[in-house]
Amino acid sequence: MPSGSVLSLSHSEALRYSRHLTLPEVGAEGQERLKAARVLLVGLGGLGSPAALYLAAAGVGTLGLVDADHVDASNLQRQVVHGSAAVGRLKVDSAADRLRDLNPFVTVERVAERLTSANALALLERFDVIVDGSDNFPTRYLVNDACVLLGKPDVYGAIFRFDGQASVFDARRGPCYRCLFAEPPPPDLVPSCAEAGVLGVLPGVIGSLQATEAIKLILGVGEPLVGRLLLFDALKLEFRDLALAKDPDCPICGTHPTVTSLIDYEEFCGASGSSATASEVTVQDLAAERRGGAVVVLDVREPYEVAMAPFPDARHIPLRQLPARLSELDPHRPIATLCHHGQRSLRAREILLAAGFSKVRSVAGGIDAWSREVDAAVPRY
Repeated sequence: MPSGSVLSLSHSEALRYSRHLTLPEVGAEGQERLKAARVLLVGLGGLGSPAALYLAAAGVGTLGLVDADHVDASNLQRQVVHGSAAVGRLKVDSAADRLRDLNPFVTVERVAERLTSANALALLERFDVIVDGSDNFPTRYLVNDACVLLGKPDVYGAIFRFDGQASVFDARRGPCYRCLFAEPPPPDLVPSCAEAGVLGVLPGVIGSLQATEAIKLILGVGEPLVGRLLLFDALKLEFRDLALAKDPDCPICGTHPTVTSLIDYEEFCGASGSSATASEVTVQDLAAERRGGAVVVLDVREPYEVAMAPFPDARHIPLRQLPARLSELDPHRPIATLCHHGQRSLRAREILLAAGFSKVRSVAGGIDAWSREVDAAVPRY
């Protein structure tokens, strides 16, 4: 971390950070270290929002914001850096305005693009600490591998329904993300937060923990979550701390690494999404087939989802009811199963195939892809 020895705090900064200056573990020298530090936030969603707010308030001198998405109304239940007036704006622009208002002494660097294997190393290299607020496995593996190759700490967080977890992956002195999760789970078995739901305050807890760990790393105080995985159960209000060991056979940070450069993480995680597999149909092809009238679209979303964004002329059977309602479907007609993003529809396809339906494909990307690529009149959520 930067020493901050060439910096000095103005009177206004000293007043703003006075509660830090009274802490022996921070003081003027620590506050100058914060001022000199550069932290990159990957994602400005549920986790990145509280992390960004508290890092800015703490006086971290430069915050990098990476996110290519726009603010949606469904984000506001948990992504607290954005407000209602920001709906439709780029998240990096919305967050930058809020952070500058919160602390004008902080420099905000906006990167309104996806983090990819092509840009990750050049981008992460410019920062001291990386806070991973992403919500998908390809980005998590990408951030981890880039941090290992660059020798940077990866402040990790993840949330699901009522559960969260946090850790600091730093291969220089402990395990990395791959030591804990050597292989990504099958993409069709991992529902997104949009499909499974998430308690709105949960990312506030985990994102705040990520900000805490980043500040500790900058200050060089306390015991960071290196070699530890913190688990949080919001329903029980219970924390558990699990010890993690470095895997000597880890493909990137082990004794004999086999991953020495960044790879195609969408392919690695089986989440390419842009083109359908043999079990899937793209939304463009589905649109063409629907004009012929042969294919039946089976919408397996929950009723509240259908009410928010109905798919025209679809047959609606929620996934949880499908095994008991198979008799309502014609096994001889082509069926395209549809959900929000494409995970539940793949499971619906498996149920139908096991029951003897032979002409079943899942709609790649779900109704979200249909709204983005075919019919913008269908609301996104």
